[in-house]
Amino acid sequence: MTNHVHLLLSPQKIESVGQRYVQHINRTYKRSGTLWERRFRSSIIQQQDYLFVCQRYIEMNPVRAGIVDHPGEYRWSSYRINGQGDKSDLITHHVLYRNLGHDNEERQFACRGLFRHKLEPGEIDKIRKITNGNFALVSNRFTEEISEMLGRRVTPGKAGRPRKKPVAGKQK
Repeated sequence: MTNHVHLLLSPQKIESVGQRYVQHINRTYKRSGTLWERRFRSSIIQQQDYLFVCQRYIEMNPVRAGIVDHPGEYRWSSYRINGQGDKSDLITHHVLYRNLGHDNEERQFACRGLFRHKLEPGEIDKIRKITNGNFALVSNRFTEEISEMLGRRVTPGKAGRPRKKPVAGKQK
């Protein structure tokens, strides 16, 4: 059985979160080397458009896998904190979550509302494709800006080879 760990993180400072996390774990547990057994993937997401979509994707994975009937039943789910009000010293609520309501009760109610409807299969496939390719999950208008900043393509390309352009004066 393959285990996957999904983390939805918003660093407070722009730096290598993954590298610092591995260094912390290695120092804490007096170990060395890589933390992940298999390939580690990360994707940038556009907060305003995709934060809650990705949260729903992650929180519903144990439900889709048949491990639990509801995301709040899964031991490692942040739904328990965000939607049910469980306490956590590990999770700091994202500003977009805090904007869901004036107090914790309103925010939890709004969060539960996000989970009333399943993600469309197309959204699930899109998130998987983006994540597996280490691409960015952003709106079309940000694609070029982020691509230029990173110096690489940030969205999947079209499958297959580009068509050859006809050479002037040549006949088939």
